[in-house]
Amino acid sequence: MNNPNELAVRIGSLERTLPTVRAGNLGRVPLVEFIGDSEFTNAAAQELVALIPAQTEVLLTVVTNALPLTHELSDRSGLPYVCARKKRRTYMQSPLIQEVPSMTLGVTETLWLDGPHAERLRGRRVAIVQDVIASGGTAQALARLVERAGGTVTGYLAAFRQGQPPMQVTVLQDLPRSL
Repeated sequence: MNNPNELAVRIGSLERTLPTVRAGNLGRVPLVEFIGDSEFTNAAAQELVALIPAQTEVLLTVVTNALPLTHELSDRSGLPYVCARKKRRTYMQSPLIQEVPSMTLGVTETLWLDGPHAERLRGRRVAIVQDVIASGGTAQALARLVERAGGTVTGYLAAFRQGQPPMQVTVLQDLPRSL
């Protein structure tokens, strides 16, 4: 842990050394990558599946890095999932649009939830899944989409927490805010 360019994490019996990257005024932060690392993704999903709130009927995530994790949680739990996008797609029908109020890494984003996907949340109890939750801005925007679609948020799940988000989040591990 003396090397500021990497951070070792353990999920279950699996250990990964995460590279760190410069992120605005935060200094160096660990970079969690589930895309392309099935072993890491599966280890996290295996640990998180037991932590899904019991009353959950649907999982909601956002592209990109949390998508493989949510897919594996869906496979293990049998729960369907819905994914919000960060760009409008031409095929979207009456999408719900939600601004992300602030991003830890200083990037402002807009989330798009296709109308038919929003319908899958109506009247359902929804758990929000993320790879890393830091400021909580994306989680709050996802929760707003759930509410606007007529669903109810049951809880927030993430493989990692980095900082102090304003909501209660069930996580596998805390990461340092910066290195």
